[in-house]
Amino acid sequence: MSWSDGFKADYGKIFVEEWSPFTGAILLVLIVVALMINGLFWGVFGGVRYWGDQFNHLIGLAPLLGVPAPDEGFFTHRMSLMNIMLLLGAFAAALMSRQFQISRPPKLELVWGALGGTLMGTGASLAGGCTTGGFFNPVLHSSPAGWVMWAGLLAGAVIGLKLLLWTLDHIEWGMVAPPTLNTPDGLVKIFPLIGLTVIVGVLLWAAGWYGSSDTVLVTRAVIVLLGFLIGFVMHRARLCFARAFREPFMTAEGDMTKAVILALAIGIPLAAFLFEKKVIDPYIAIPPTFWIGSLAGGVIFGIGMIFAGGCASGSLWRMGEGHLKLWVAMFFFAWMGSIASALFKKAGWTSPDPDNLENFEITAVGYQAFWPDLLPGWGWTLIVGGLLLAVWYAFVRYNESTEKFTVL
Repeated sequence: MSWSDGFKADYGKIFVEEWSPFTGAILLVLIVVALMINGLFWGVFGGVRYWGDQFNHLIGLAPLLGVPAPDEGFFTHRMSLMNIMLLLGAFAAALMSRQFQISRPPKLELVWGALGGTLMGTGASLAGGCTTGGFFNPVLHSSPAGWVMWAGLLAGAVIGLKLLLWTLDHIEWGMVAPPTLNTPDGLVKIFPLIGLTVIVGVLLWAAGWYGSSDTVLVTRAVIVLLGFLIGFVMHRARLCFARAFREPFMTAEGDMTKAVILALAIGIPLAAFLFEKKVIDPYIAIPPTFWIGSLAGGVIFGIGMIFAGGCASGSLWRMGEGHLKLWVAMFFFAWMGSIASALFKKAGWTSPDPDNLENFEITAVGYQAFWPDLLPGWGWTLIVGGLLLAVWYAFVRYNESTEKFTVL
């Protein structure tokens, strides 16, 4: 074997072959912890809602809803930038693996994408976040709000699957897929070169901002780099929270679920250490939605992600791979996320400023709940978190063996 064959083999393992979801989960939680060390947290819905706010201003609906004019741009709004970088990271990974392909779904799938995105926007507005900000982050930050949304997501996934199965038996319209758009072979051959160019461009972008005298840009440089890595890792490992909640009930396959459990098992004690050392305030990622908003929002979001075919972060990385259905789902997710958030705030249900939460904030749908304040300290907090993860794992493992809880 020549020296070049060795490099080709390495390239294949890193950029072409699918990574284990467990490897991806470990890398993801380490990146999230790196954000926390820099005083930041991973979020998706805040950026999605910002996109919807911008669209509502564009079409003149914002004044009627009471949506204020955004004072930051697409690339300076923290969560908008994080989402853009996640999308860009997945796009680069798809190019490097030559898996980028414009995918046109049947017409009915586009309808389901719009419906799913609408439900996800509504659910996330109630829960104070999507599967990232309403479930993963609160669990990582030792908040029972995340576990309540977890229960809602499980229920929503079951309801969504049953509804989707019903549509497959009763709706025949729009099921024929359009012809596949074939990418020219010459273009596919240079995909890795384009992907490498994107990677180099992102590194230069991050380095330029990090060397700036503007402290805001320095912080945004961290987001540019780590957000890009999140998208790259999620694509390579096919990480998707929707799959983690859906697959046990759909096929009884539990690897994605167990990967999420592993990420949380590693992340919870690491985050607890950072909180104890006061590196970051845990309340910045705990929505004031425990328990009503978290549960109701989780159910609605869970149904939506089944019809959309992905959660918020999962939709973003699949958009980077070329799936048009997820672009439709994301548009309606953003638009309805903006509308629902504004209407819920007008009704006095949710936080007047969900991007700037104060400690122990209380809303009509819940409050900021933190395990160490509800239990006798961190010891019991870690025990309760570990027991809940163990129960989830036991359920998934049992279902893998028996398929007792599958709905197909």
